[in-house]
Amino acid sequence: MQRGSDRLSVHRDEEMKHELQGLLRSGHPTRSTEWHDPEPSAEDDPQIWGGPVVPGSPQASLATVRQELGRILGRGSFPAHPRELSQALRRRNAPDALVDAVHRLSPEARYANAAELAEAVVTGAR
Repeated sequence: MQRGSDRLSVHRDEEMKHELQGLLRSGHPTRSTEWHDPEPSAEDDPQIWGGPVVPGSPQASLATVRQELGRILGRGSFPAHPRELSQALRRRNAPDALVDAVHRLSPEARYANAAELAEAVVTGAR
């Protein structure tokens, strides 16, 4: 077996496999000291396992939509009209439902930041 590009030797691979064997079999940390274990998630951590945040979904609160819009658009996209913002969302590969929700907003409106845009998207302002 050729291992020319691997960083670790065969012996270190076997050693690491042995170290992880208890964790893989038991499904929970097996270390005797707590500081080795990963920190559990906090209540205010973003829900990354629930899929994309889109208006109308159960996890789409005002705060999560604002966070998602701020993360995707950044500060440089504002102030802008909904058409410009929906184009920016498309360029940055945002979820289609989020792009469509921004695109449906009133074309005359102008949003100064992600908080204003998120409020309009969640409330469905026309």
